Amino acid sequence: MITKQHTIGARIGFEGVGVHSGATVELSLHPAEPDTGVVFHVFEPSGLIQEIRAVSANVSSTDLSTIVGDLKGAHVATIEHLMAALYAMEVDNVVVQIEGREVPIMDGGAGAFVRAIEQAGLVAQRAPRRFIRVLKTVRVERNGGFAEYRPYDGTRFEVDIEFATAAIGRQSFAADLTPTLFRDELANARTFGFMKDVERLWASGHALGSSLENSVVIGDDDKVINPGGLRYTDEFVRHKTLDAVGDQALVGARILGCYRSFRGGHRLNAMALEALMADRSAYEIVDGGTRASPLRQSPLVAAAAPTFGPQIL
Repeated sequence: MITKQHTIGARIGFEGVGVHSGATVELSLHPAEPDTGVVFHVFEPSGLIQEIRAVSANVSSTDLSTIVGDLKGAHVATIEHLMAALYAMEVDNVVVQIEGREVPIMDGGAGAFVRAIEQAGLVAQRAPRRFIRVLKTVRVERNGGFAEYRPYDGTRFEVDIEFATAAIGRQSFAADLTPTLFRDELANARTFGFMKDVERLWASGHALGSSLENSVVIGDDDKVINPGGLRYTDEFVRHKTLDAVGDQALVGARILGCYRSFRGGHRLNAMALEALMADRSAYEIVDGGTRASPLRQSPLVAAAAPTFGPQIL
């Protein structure tokens, strides 16, 4: 268990399209001081920057993706893949500068983020890393699904999904989270959807940037229509696990416990995390193995006006 905080060793830049907005987005990751956490700097047309801390208190929507910030103003959508990569690859502190309102989907998973983080390297910092140790089981249920946190000596995910299509059916994934496990088993699992839902999503302003290059698509005949097929036979549950990792990262600390879900998604992930943090007897906060003060979970949305730094790949 790494007990010191880490940041990235260099600035990292990305350019891509938002899977829902269809807009081109420029995004860069910058090293940050200890106890910064993950903070988005969102560029406004006026030249100002809105600062949004990536914590659950700032989540404004979990419909189709996880969004932080004000839906009527400064916000960032589809943050879960980037958050999963930062969390799994042991990055505690980073400033994310973004020109747009949605993290680029890249190839549909978190592989591009992982490879860039590995290339930039990590820098250990003097401050101790903060952990949340689960002390008792906390469970939530919704629409025939459930999610729960259970005590466990490590960080573990156990995810089960079930879809009424032969292309998916019932799938399960269970493993302790490590950087290597995430890179090799989860990061390249892509987001997925159904052709039958495309027109409805387009009409609501979603999936405008979705394509066979960044999404697994199941056709009306219940078969995957991507020319290359699947990357894993159980790619669907692996992607759901990736999403769960990203949503858990919004707690603002490392969780020592097991997250288990059945027929889950962003909303159920958020409900479980909220239920855990609402029950003060269900967890304890530790700094590098010792008890610590409460987490900084209060919303933070402020204005600033620095220049957009150069992107370094």
